[in-house]
Amino acid sequence: MKQHLGRQSGVQRVDVSLIDGKVDVTPKEDGQIDPAQLLRAVYDSGVTVAEMDVIARGKIVKDAAGNFALLVSPNQSFAIASNDLLKAVEPLADSPAVVTIRGELYRKPAGKKKAAASAPLKLLILEVQKKE
Repeated sequence: MKQHLGRQSGVQRVDVSLIDGKVDVTPKEDGQIDPAQLLRAVYDSGVTVAEMDVIARGKIVKDAAGNFALLVSPNQSFAIASNDLLKAVEPLADSPAVVTIRGELYRKPAGKKKAAASAPLKLLILEVQKKE
């Protein structure tokens, strides 16, 4: 699995802890990582993913339909799932403020089945770490 993930675009380092059952992926400083691509790479290596958490930094934006997203680069954003912590960052929408968020992008569905590979990942805010 470490090799599968290490070959993905934008990945600088992969640390695997078998004791904790966790994998930490560090992006290259100028690289972007596609979380859906990482999820597929893990499943392709024969390992099941229980959850995927991220720490991401970007700007809160709101689309024409009123949905919120975390814009991390001009070409990458994460749709934000609605919860109480979203209310803390809603006022920052479309402002120059930058926020750092710890959130969950994926959680394995109950039972043994995995989510559809084509299902879009939504960022569930677990913690607002910093507002700048």
